[in-house]
Amino acid sequence: MTISTAKARDSFSSVVSRAANRKERAVLTRRGRSLAAVVPIEDLELLREIEDRVDLDDARAALREAKKKGTVSWTKLKKDLGL
Repeated sequence: MTISTAKARDSFSSVVSRAANRKERAVLTRRGRSLAAVVPIEDLELLREIEDRVDLDDARAALREAKKKGTVSWTKLKKDLGL
C-alpha cells in the first residue's frame, strides 16, 4: 500500500493496525516521493538479522585480511597521521 503522509497522519492507527494484524506494508509518500515505511515487526526483525549476518561476514573478512597482511599499532597509526 502507498499512502501520503497527510492521509497516513489522519489514519495512523489504521495504518499501524494493518501492518501489525494483516502483515501489510505501507510506503509513506510526500509529493509523490517515497519517504518511509510502516512494516510488520517481523519484517524489521528479518532486516536486523540480515544486517547482523552481513556485519559478521565483514568482520570475518577483516580478520582474514589482518591475518594475511598484518596490522598496524595504534601508536604507529597516530604517528603516521600526525595525531
